[in-house]
Amino acid sequence: MAAKKSTKKKSGSRKLATTIRKIRPGFISHTELASTDPGATKAWCRKVLGWKFGDPMQTPAGPYHMGTFGDNTAVGIRANNPPEIPGSVPYCEVPDIKAAYERALKAGATGVFPPDEIPGGNRWIAIVQAPGGVAIGLWGPK
Repeated sequence: MAAKKSTKKKSGSRKLATTIRKIRPGFISHTELASTDPGATKAWCRKVLGWKFGDPMQTPAGPYHMGTFGDNTAVGIRANNPPEIPGSVPYCEVPDIKAAYERALKAGATGVFPPDEIPGGNRWIAIVQAPGGVAIGLWGPK
């Protein structure tokens, strides 16, 4: 599948390129940081780590800051959803988000965030807590 990229300027800040490609089951596509202060976390990551961010995407839970680091590895920063504690969530690609979520629950995970569409047509996400308490995100098509 050919990659589709777009870069746009918007009121003085750049919008990050987006790429659409084939799903790689199990591949960690991006990391998400759940923060009590997403704006401060974003500013710190930009200043200390050199991460680059586009304009925040508005979601029902507040702004979602999408960025890149290294060789264009993706990162997202959002507000944590109490009782969730601040931390990092790796997102693994799956070919069918609803089937993967159900399979995770049947295998002993606890549901944290059921499958939901990401605004802007950026596929679907879900979060489960794997045995041992580790949060794992799922990302893919509906």
